Amino acid sequence: MFPSQLKSRSPLNTADIISMVMWPLAVMTVIHRTVILAFNGAVTNDFLPIYTAAVNFINYTDVYLGNFNWTDPHYLYPPSGTLMIAPLGYLDYDLARRLYIVINAIGILIAAYYLLKMFGYGLKSVAMPITIFAMFSTETVSNTLIYTNINGLIFLAQVLFLKFLLERRLWWAGVPMGLTIAIKPILAPLLIFPFIKKQWQPFAASFGIPLVLTAIAWPLSKDPGRFVRETVPYLAESRDYFNSAISGNAVYYGLPDWMVLGLRGLFAVITLTSLWLLYRYYRDDELFFLCTASGVILTAQFLLGSLGQMYYSMLIFPLLMTVVMKRSVMRNWPAWLAAYGFLTFDMWYSVPWRQTGEALQFLRTTLGWSLLLIVVCTVLVNRYLDARKAGTLDQGLDPPYIRDDVEYAGVPTKYRTPPAP
Repeated sequence: MFPSQLKSRSPLNTADIISMVMWPLAVMTVIHRTVILAFNGAVTNDFLPIYTAAVNFINYTDVYLGNFNWTDPHYLYPPSGTLMIAPLGYLDYDLARRLYIVINAIGILIAAYYLLKMFGYGLKSVAMPITIFAMFSTETVSNTLIYTNINGLIFLAQVLFLKFLLERRLWWAGVPMGLTIAIKPILAPLLIFPFIKKQWQPFAASFGIPLVLTAIAWPLSKDPGRFVRETVPYLAESRDYFNSAISGNAVYYGLPDWMVLGLRGLFAVITLTSLWLLYRYYRDDELFFLCTASGVILTAQFLLGSLGQMYYSMLIFPLLMTVVMKRSVMRNWPAWLAAYGFLTFDMWYSVPWRQTGEALQFLRTTLGWSLLLIVVCTVLVNRYLDARKAGTLDQGLDPPYIRDDVEYAGVPTKYRTPPAP
């Protein structure tokens, strides 16, 4: 088979050539990140507290043992999440960790596949290897696997939630959301989408699954009350390490409270402005609206909340993917400068410029998230002002060269929504 690939064949088009180049790069990058870097591990080990909690849970010993005065990774899942990861405790540690890494890597690959399908690209399209290579080259995917945490499955749950909403499989939409809330509620703000459309079906599983799992796990746990008494208050605090949120940087650099409040208020206004314009003028294009608004909501959560870690940025991938759409807010270089800030695997420590390098290393994620929110808001506000000046607000915010083109070019028919009357 291999020699046959080296024989002369019919002329190749550009897409064939790009696929030929990108598939080996994508496959080898996935293998390297998963089997080499992740299996090697790092000083930071998010999996050890998870495995310890699973073992302790099945042996009915204390689960919530973390000392929050230390900077080591802590176990932060609620009892419902402990129940879900408990089967890992029956395995040898090395086997459990490697299995966890592989499952998350597979979850990311499945999420990439469904995300591309949402935008009209199949497994044989040139977009598939490019997307896989790009995703596994980022810090967010690399360190999710190296540190061995659950972000890959959270990303899959996000994509499935959006996919089911688009396909009107509303009861199913609540299942991935409920499973993630049972572990950590990082995707919970996205429930605003079915709420504003008065679609109540997703809420059944979104809240029902965590409640049922909690009811089962509570009597099986030895110390579930400590999660409420100790872990929940800790989650509400802003720590000064591995925290790219505004509040985390404020604690680290000793910024005054008025500055923190002002920055949070400013970016809250920027976020709400973007969301209002998206809802008011783009909600009929559901694919664009859901992917763009979800990125804005989650970026704001990372930036304005008590804890924002760089590898959370995986959940912004749907927003980045909208670049293939003509009306995307990502079709400008400042947006991708922002993406570099929160996605890059580069280290910015500098020997000749130590303080500058450390500042860039610590702040690049915060600056990236901030710039992304500014870019999205600026693009939408400029479109609004231009449309108002031209007297075309009744036709939407898109400029004529977009509005007069095929609105849903490349988007599968099942994801298209006719304009509101």
